[in-house]
Amino acid sequence: MNRIAARAWVVAILSGILLGGFIFFVVEFMQKSSQWVLSENSPFVDNNQQLSEEQRTLDYGTVVDRDSRILVKLDEGRVYSQDADIRKTSIHWIGGRDGNISAPLLAAFKKEMLAYNTLTGTYSYGDSSPVTRLTLSSKVQKVALEAMGNYKGTVAVYNYQTGELLCSVTTPTFDPDNVPADLETNPSTDDAYYNKFIQYHYTPGSIFKIVTLAAAMEELDDLDSMEFSCAGSYTMGVDKITCTGTHGKQNIQEAFRNSCNCAFAQLSEVLGTHTLAKYVEQFGITKAITFDGITTAEGRFDTDASAVNVAWSAIGQFNDEINPCAFLTFVGAIARGGQGLSPYVMDRISVGDNVTYRGSAELNTRIMTPRTAQRLQEFMRSNVADKYGDWNFPGLKVCAKTGTGEVGGNKKPNAMLTGFVADAQYPLAFIVCVEDAGFGQSVCVPIASKVLASCKEVMDS
Repeated sequence: MNRIAARAWVVAILSGILLGGFIFFVVEFMQKSSQWVLSENSPFVDNNQQLSEEQRTLDYGTVVDRDSRILVKLDEGRVYSQDADIRKTSIHWIGGRDGNISAPLLAAFKKEMLAYNTLTGTYSYGDSSPVTRLTLSSKVQKVALEAMGNYKGTVAVYNYQTGELLCSVTTPTFDPDNVPADLETNPSTDDAYYNKFIQYHYTPGSIFKIVTLAAAMEELDDLDSMEFSCAGSYTMGVDKITCTGTHGKQNIQEAFRNSCNCAFAQLSEVLGTHTLAKYVEQFGITKAITFDGITTAEGRFDTDASAVNVAWSAIGQFNDEINPCAFLTFVGAIARGGQGLSPYVMDRISVGDNVTYRGSAELNTRIMTPRTAQRLQEFMRSNVADKYGDWNFPGLKVCAKTGTGEVGGNKKPNAMLTGFVADAQYPLAFIVCVEDAGFGQSVCVPIASKVLASCKEVMDS
């Protein structure tokens, strides 16, 4: 009897081990099967050991723009568009042949491009391979590339109501089918590998005054009754803030339209370092943005600084740095009444008739009150209507702010411009960052004018 009981216990223990192993396998399979399929040993992915994990993409499929124009075919290596300008404007999103320009956008969606299902595994439809559609418009991209000319920088436009990124061009760029022999040694192309919209940060100059103004609107009940004086400079102890003009006495809207450094230095004294830092954090100015498997560069705002340097920070100088994507999202939130959307560029992935992925925007937390957003819209609208000129943007009700970011050395300032179209038919937010260029109004406004006109044309078609 004891022998039978002992054997029963052994059987029970072995059964328990078997059951436990089975459960462990099922859990591991459910959680990690897609990782196994997408590993570097998988026959479905690029096994080039010279590439990093984020650079490995599928070895088949087609990537197209929002209008189904082919950007790259991956079935037999990389066969790019027949249009050289499309190749130049898309390479920072879909990657290069040698891996120097990574393609995290494609790498993040391997499972969907394989049409992988945990229960049924990988599957396809006849001879169908994945078609990956981006939100980018090649037509607008080409206009942006031409508008940038020989300038270095980035220009981007997104729909602040849907989150779709219509345009994101980085310069300098190059043709992957005709790579310059001196690409890495020529100073004019030494930064051609970077997607500056997501990987760079810039000294913002006066576009940062939108941040300071928003903080003041949230914090100061008497802001509209305050008066600011500008005699061309403003003394702070032994230091001095200089201005580009002599604006005399101004209210806050006039000071913003004049982009008066003296007025915003005075405003920084009223707000103080910690209040400014609080709103920089609340508005997400220095935070990285994550979308479609991509994480942007972070920005910078120093709080450990003297009063004069805090004033320069409020103006958009000192050690201020902004990432174009993050700042575009902030401006989009203003256009949306204080609550923005993260951008996205991956529209959908189809395998045969089956849609394995459909993109959408993520609604962010509210960063300011609707009243503050409405007032910022009015102030930015006045900049265009009363200073920059509506004639630059025919058919569009544009609200904007220019900036001139001093970077020191022998370089000209960063020319900056950001804003949005206050029109439900064309809900577009934009940012233009041009390096070593000069003034935002003279350099960036013509670029934005051409790009927004092309966006309008695409949306009307």
